[in-house]
Amino acid sequence: MEKKRASDEFELGPVPPLRPVDRFGFLKQDLTAPLEGPTKTRPIDELEREEKKIRKWRKMIGVGGSDWKHYVRRKPHVVKRRIRKGIPDCLRGLVWQLISGSRDLLLMNPGVYEQLVIYETSASELDIIRDISRTFPSHVFFQQRHGPGQRSLYNVLKAYSVYDREVGYVQGMGFVAGLLLLYMSEEDAFWLLVALLKGAVHAPMEGLYLVGLPLVQQYLFQLEQLVKEHLPKMGQHFSEEMINPSMYASQWFITVFSYSFPFPLALRIWDVFLYEGVQIVFQVGLALLRFCHEDLVKLPFEKLVHALRNFPEDAMNPDTLLPLAFSIKVSKRLEELKEEYRKRNGLPESVLHNKQLHSSNSEPCSASS
Repeated sequence: MEKKRASDEFELGPVPPLRPVDRFGFLKQDLTAPLEGPTKTRPIDELEREEKKIRKWRKMIGVGGSDWKHYVRRKPHVVKRRIRKGIPDCLRGLVWQLISGSRDLLLMNPGVYEQLVIYETSASELDIIRDISRTFPSHVFFQQRHGPGQRSLYNVLKAYSVYDREVGYVQGMGFVAGLLLLYMSEEDAFWLLVALLKGAVHAPMEGLYLVGLPLVQQYLFQLEQLVKEHLPKMGQHFSEEMINPSMYASQWFITVFSYSFPFPLALRIWDVFLYEGVQIVFQVGLALLRFCHEDLVKLPFEKLVHALRNFPEDAMNPDTLLPLAFSIKVSKRLEELKEEYRKRNGLPESVLHNKQLHSSNSEPCSASS
């Protein structure tokens, strides 16, 4: 007999009224704005460029991703350049699965997700249910109380909390799972979450959500040192005003910018993050601070905290911010700071060199910034 899920005990809420949405499905603040569909008028040359880009990507991927690994091996620098320019939105879900190694995990574990969702119970079920309505509340997919979006989100988070009981469930995970669900099925989103946290391609990130958030602490230490080195005047000002990265950057790492950043920018960051790893989070953070440097170094504590949580709109333009981020070289220094953090805190070397999940996915280009 099929086991009853905690979410089955809740009745479907009313369907929210129709409101203007942007092209990603988020509600617009301006209620007088027209409804925006996928066929919104765009300049012909822009549409043609997009079509050409999609054709290139389809050729690179092959049917259902069949040519992907071969193409990555042959032309890694082309793949990296195209990913940095942005994956076409219509192909984003598939490409994310290919570059993260999650497609391989899914194929190697048939039926596992269904088993976790239907037959297992989690100690985190009520916490997940409580938090679901707070995840992307302005997106149409997640708006209806206990509607399809909220149920899918519950299923993915519940399944992961059973799959890895040591991590279980932490609030920030909802934004990561929610972002993935906008581009893929429940099962695909679950395995991508596994690929990220267990390390299918890059270093495991489960430490973001373990008790005490150990990986967040490491990342904040690394970021603070990088700010002092790349932006010494700002580093000095932050010290004088007693500003530390935990006051503004924790969510950058816990949700990989999906929590409060403009969605088009978050997507572009995720494209790079899944292929190149967590260093893009540091690069984007440093690029934002550099972009706003002249204003930030003049602000006193309270205004500074507010500004660091509310960057101006012009700083959030992906086509301006990301090239600046890519120009900041951090990979070698991140490794040195990681080792320094381990020694300072008396951590064993095994913590530094976590074993990654086996995945047959091709390695991303190693020549990263």
